[in-house]
Amino acid sequence: MKEKKDKYSDLSFLAEKAKPGFNQFLKKNKKRLEKMDHEVHELHEKYSEEIDCLLCANCCRSLGPAIYDKDVERMAKALRIKPSEVMEKYLRIDEDKDYVFKSMPCPFLMPDNYCQIYESRPKACREYPHTDRKRFVQIYNLTVKNTSTCPIAYEVMCELINK
Repeated sequence: MKEKKDKYSDLSFLAEKAKPGFNQFLKKNKKRLEKMDHEVHELHEKYSEEIDCLLCANCCRSLGPAIYDKDVERMAKALRIKPSEVMEKYLRIDEDKDYVFKSMPCPFLMPDNYCQIYESRPKACREYPHTDRKRFVQIYNLTVKNTSTCPIAYEVMCELINK
């Protein structure tokens, strides 16, 4: 698996280099993309099986997910504290008026890249990198953005545009 980690050590550079191709693909294939969910989901499954997120954890180190009331309740239960304590200790309101973690990397990311509250993690974390969502065309630009952080998103997009 060391090979995979090395391959993605310059992921942001690789993604930036590929971005014009991703954007060109959208311009030429928007109608086709509306019918490609199954194909994208198959690529998501393929690369989710091949890529070990525990070797990476870029998302946990750099992306601050929006956190909702249900997330706070789930996290509080897992941590055995009150929801108000979760909010006070771990969260802040960002410029979009969403709750996010006070600091990054995620306060629940452990040194071995495991998540301390994995079974109770926020919805945005559960769904990341979102390449298995319905109506993929609606999150295409978000996925392009995620290619600089997530090897799965990067590989899905690279294979998608090279089919």
